[in-house]
Amino acid sequence: MESARRFTTTHQSITFSRRMMLLGLGQAGVGAVLIGRLGWLSVAENEHYQLLSESNRVQLIIVPPRRGWIVDRRNKPIAINRSDFRVDIIPDQLERPAQTLTMLRQLLDLPADDFQRVLDELKAAKGYRPVQVAENVPYENYAAVTVRLPEMSGVQPMRGFSRYYPAGPAVGHLIGYVGAASAAEYEKEKNPLLITPGFKIGKEGLEETLESRLRGVPGGQRVELTARGKLVRELEPKPDRSGGTVQLAIDADLQEFTARRMGEESGSCVIMDCMTGDILAMVSMPAYDPNSFSDGIGRTEWKMLSEDERQPLRNKVLNSLYPPGSTIKPMGALAILKAGIDPSQRINCPGGYQLGNRFFRCLGRHGSVDMRRAIAKSCNTYFYAMGNRIGYDNIAPTAKLLGLGAKFDLPVVSQNYGTVPDSAWKAKKFETNRRVVERPDWTSSDTLNASIGQGFLIVNPLQLAVMAARIASGRNVQPMLLGVHDSPAPLLGFDPKHLETVRGGMWEVVNGDGTAGASRLPLEGIQMSGKTGTAQVRRLSASATRGQGGDWKYRDHGLFVFFAPSDKPRYAGAVVIEHGMGGARAAAPVAKDALTFLFDRQKALASLAGLEQQWGGTLAERTQRRAEAIKAAALGAAAVPRA
Repeated sequence: MESARRFTTTHQSITFSRRMMLLGLGQAGVGAVLIGRLGWLSVAENEHYQLLSESNRVQLIIVPPRRGWIVDRRNKPIAINRSDFRVDIIPDQLERPAQTLTMLRQLLDLPADDFQRVLDELKAAKGYRPVQVAENVPYENYAAVTVRLPEMSGVQPMRGFSRYYPAGPAVGHLIGYVGAASAAEYEKEKNPLLITPGFKIGKEGLEETLESRLRGVPGGQRVELTARGKLVRELEPKPDRSGGTVQLAIDADLQEFTARRMGEESGSCVIMDCMTGDILAMVSMPAYDPNSFSDGIGRTEWKMLSEDERQPLRNKVLNSLYPPGSTIKPMGALAILKAGIDPSQRINCPGGYQLGNRFFRCLGRHGSVDMRRAIAKSCNTYFYAMGNRIGYDNIAPTAKLLGLGAKFDLPVVSQNYGTVPDSAWKAKKFETNRRVVERPDWTSSDTLNASIGQGFLIVNPLQLAVMAARIASGRNVQPMLLGVHDSPAPLLGFDPKHLETVRGGMWEVVNGDGTAGASRLPLEGIQMSGKTGTAQVRRLSASATRGQGGDWKYRDHGLFVFFAPSDKPRYAGAVVIEHGMGGARAAAPVAKDALTFLFDRQKALASLAGLEQQWGGTLAERTQRRAEAIKAAALGAAAVPRA
């Protein structure tokens, strides 16, 4: 019995020891696994989890870079950055939202739309990332917010930078403006910088096309947070890198003067260096103020601008197309000379040209004229007769050689390049729909119309300026906006005698008894050559008073192409005044004053001062008055109760 108990006890002891050993081995195995996993996490995965921990502890707030400057050919600023004030809210630090927002609304005089935007963004925001309340805050309002900061936890007033255009509307279409990125622009880039409060990208003009050069590299503000997102401290920041400076061929002083000289007209002016192709001025008026657009305009202002019949939102230099009228007669003369016609051959002008049973009228009864005289007096009859003799298929190549119908390699958002027609063009255009015109084949009537700059021929003002520059220099100048160039363009290959004949006719237009004699330069020893043009807006039969008045939108356009000095051309260009009722009346005086500015600034500015007094102030003053009127209209509309 005793031995049985001993056996049982021994057996139980052995069994217990075995179980303990197995349990110990299991525990050791689990321990080994835990130790191995801990070692793996501590060594192999150390960097990964350290980064996760760091990202939870440290948050990087993007600091937008300062935008690169745009300067003119003499390094005068055209688009710069200026210090401004802004107010943000840090959502995590906002303790009394309702009271704080009400106080901010009063101190900053926030419009209802902006106040609602802040409310919406705060609902979606969390953590330490700021929500923009207002930018470009006047110093008085900024100071008022700063004084009340102890009562408004979470409010963060800051000094920053905003885009500024010293010349305002004078460079609106050329430079464009900046604005906050749209949802579509963000989706395209997926760059968090684009949704950072205060960051703006180029929206139009050179600001848009040169975005990659102007943007810069963002910096970062590093802050340490608790697990609940509370700010512990600010760490060493990463500085931003400003965008690059872009130099233009533009002469900023000439650009501003020309914009001011355009006054209240609707139109454009382009002035080039006819040896190198540098664009010295590219003005489209009326224009918007890019400073207002960069700050953000209201719906009322946008509506008024977009509905204005003078189209202040349109870059007329590049995107408006016109029949060139008589401004292309020097081009036609070169084509006539190339076809072998003697420039001394005379054509009798009885007041028009008979083609079949139709009489094509001239601008007057000029009698017997040769080529030079025909250019000076703008005799349609001469160009009707010669154009019909050689055919327009022999004129169109010269038009294209001089830049008409061309699309130039420029850093611009868009350009419409018009049409230089010929028989092949017309056949292709109407081959699929012959009902569009009664006679889809090229006709003699088409030739006569195109020979005086009407019919199917349409061009933009930049092309007219290039045409004038190539006739003036005989060189294949290409219009350029970026950089400053010294090397003359290569020659086009025209016969120098042909060019001399055409230039002689253009000299008589201004300095003889031609159509623009009233626009001679008021400068000793410096003369301008040019060619006036009038472009029909509607058919002669549509109005008995065409070009003589009536509704503004039905008046003819006035055009003028020019170069100076006549004896040694250096500058060339084109002016188009929409509905100006004639090139001599509206366009040539603008060219005269712009060229005077290039040679004698004081004389040109004195003349401009007298004109601006008649117009009721400078361009900046008139723009400011319009902005105030628009703001008053917007406030008045907001005050009217809705039905």
